Amino acid sequence: MVRSRRVLKKDLERQIFDLKNLLEVGKSLSSTLDYHILNDSILYTCLGALTVLQAAFFSKKSIDATDFTLHRSFLGFDLDPDRTTAQSIPEAGALVSYLAEHPRCHTLKALEAALPACPEFEVLRALGPQILVPLKAKGLVNGILVLGEKIGGGGFDPRDCDYLENIAGLAAIAIHNAYLFELTTTDRLTKLKLKHTFLNALEDRWNAYGEGHEGFSVVMLDIDHFKRVNDTFGHQAGDETLRGVAEIVQAEVRVVDVAARYGGEEFILLLPGTDRAGAWEAAERIRKRVEAAGFVSGDKLVRVTVSLGVAEFQSPLDPSPAGLIERVDRALYASKQNGRNRSSLAD
Repeated sequence: MVRSRRVLKKDLERQIFDLKNLLEVGKSLSSTLDYHILNDSILYTCLGALTVLQAAFFSKKSIDATDFTLHRSFLGFDLDPDRTTAQSIPEAGALVSYLAEHPRCHTLKALEAALPACPEFEVLRALGPQILVPLKAKGLVNGILVLGEKIGGGGFDPRDCDYLENIAGLAAIAIHNAYLFELTTTDRLTKLKLKHTFLNALEDRWNAYGEGHEGFSVVMLDIDHFKRVNDTFGHQAGDETLRGVAEIVQAEVRVVDVAARYGGEEFILLLPGTDRAGAWEAAERIRKRVEAAGFVSGDKLVRVTVSLGVAEFQSPLDPSPAGLIERVDRALYASKQNGRNRSSLAD
């Protein structure tokens, strides 16, 4: 009797411990609506909470993606980071459909038995996981979490699986909320942030600077003679050109940067921790890549250039975020006046 009470007490203590940890996990995952930061947070949460040596996460790269791609921040698995773009699982495939119907922990062996000859398993075999679990919210799978060996060896027992499924549920809700946030803050054509989102981020950064945070710079760019593109090639070609320039911009910014469509054919970037020299270099990289690129629309090849303005935040010169935008806008105008296809530094 005494022994059974001790066992019961120990079991209750473990349950309380797990619940407290899950509460902290929920707080951590709900602390950000940034989709990319959230992916990293999910991985590190699993490493800490489940004491595993390997963790990977398949997620959508954007809100309209049709594949789940291996997130570049996978940990512990022996896989070339440059190959991660090839490691994808189609949303419409048999594996995701099965996981949607069975949202629990699975071993790869059990999945292969349930779905013989499923081509998506080649991607998972390259990792060699011990267990995986889908992240499901609102009836949809929005990610697949893959885990390898536990520290100290051994398999995943029922308690581990129950705990992992609870984490997956919390992570799925967090990703769904981040997805909704992306929908309301992202321009659907270019996949960059909307103007109001950028202005909010700029105001937050401007306010934080007075509290001792690092400086920042702003880059504004405009597609040269964009009206000519629409008039010559049509509006469909104009849209393809906007998407193409936006992809180049997005490829040149960091996770901490904010890239937005400011209006029409005009884009704007917020670069935290970047001085005017670093911002000018970033502007020049974008300018050169756009100049070298060609944007295909049907049988048409469109080539454009961009003009850019660069300004570093200076407290005496910029009494407000609007003042900084006015300075960078003047620098952009100087590029236009001096022949276009160039970057100009603000006064």
